Amino acid sequence: MLKRIDLTRDFQKHKKEYMEAIEAVCQETAYSGGRFADQFDREFADFCKVPYAAGVNNGTSALHCAMMALGIGAGDEVIVPANTYIATAWGVTYTGAVPVFVDCTADTWEIDPDKIEEKITDKTRAIIGVHLYGQPFEFRKVKEIADRHGLYVVEDCAQAHGAGYEGKAVGGLGELGCFSFYPGKNLYAFGEGGSVTCHKKEYYDVITTIKNQGCQVRYYHDLTGYNYRLEGLQGAVLSVSLKYLPGWTKRRREIGRRYIREIANPLLTMQVHPENTDPVFHLFVITVEDPEYFVPYMERKGMECHRHYPVPCHLQKAYKHLGYKKGDCPNAEYLADHCVTLPLFPEMTDEEAGWVIEACNDYRA
Repeated sequence: MLKRIDLTRDFQKHKKEYMEAIEAVCQETAYSGGRFADQFDREFADFCKVPYAAGVNNGTSALHCAMMALGIGAGDEVIVPANTYIATAWGVTYTGAVPVFVDCTADTWEIDPDKIEEKITDKTRAIIGVHLYGQPFEFRKVKEIADRHGLYVVEDCAQAHGAGYEGKAVGGLGELGCFSFYPGKNLYAFGEGGSVTCHKKEYYDVITTIKNQGCQVRYYHDLTGYNYRLEGLQGAVLSVSLKYLPGWTKRRREIGRRYIREIANPLLTMQVHPENTDPVFHLFVITVEDPEYFVPYMERKGMECHRHYPVPCHLQKAYKHLGYKKGDCPNAEYLADHCVTLPLFPEMTDEEAGWVIEACNDYRA
């Protein structure tokens, strides 16, 4: 069975380096924060072409920290795409603010700039755009709207490590960039991890204080903080993986672009990738009218496929109190009902990619 993603191949290939990195941390017992986590922060900031990167314990915490760094809290509203993983909205909710969901476009599946302004009120403080599946959202248009209304733009880059927008790296476009290193991401830890990137030292200082129990000096707590530190073991592992990320990204793009060229079945619709973007194909998602038949069909062909995400954010039970109903975000709802994720990961062989293409082209409703 060809897995949708197979992490064992990377581990086996680079096992010696990973184990040496882990042993180095253990020799120093630098487990919580420390020099290995700090070293990765510097390396990741360089990768994202920003002055600052603050490692945290996961991508959800990264979003929470970003909201707190901007001073967002109770009584505020933040625009969030309905078509995203729920963690994008959690970062807002944890501060006491309210996520206001906006539909995605029918082609790129990213937040629809044309639907944002109608949701802006005098309580709105920020817009979160998600570079979903590794495809950058239309940042320029979103930023123009934000500037007209005096709002912050925050990037959710959890699926877009190394992606580009108009020649610039994601994570350095908005006020803050939020990354996840959850296993399966384009850059991943051996457990959990995340990072917040930014250009302003004032944000970096707040986030490094918040994530460390509200401390800058040990035992002296300047504000209400959280235990959101990046573990030393994860920092060391991520430093190893970061060396290989450009090669992994190159391979993802090769496979993704081959899928775009060679999957020609009119029953399958693919995400649109505008020319001013350089996606990294974290996930290769298609839509099909009958995913309940397509997924087992692919399984019979020896290929694992997944469903991302079967319930859009605005219809999740956790947000029932906000009063959204079916039909409020029709494009996001269509995707939730019809999307399927095909196998794609850097270690896939050309032959395996060919199997996926052949199976997709042979599919009949």
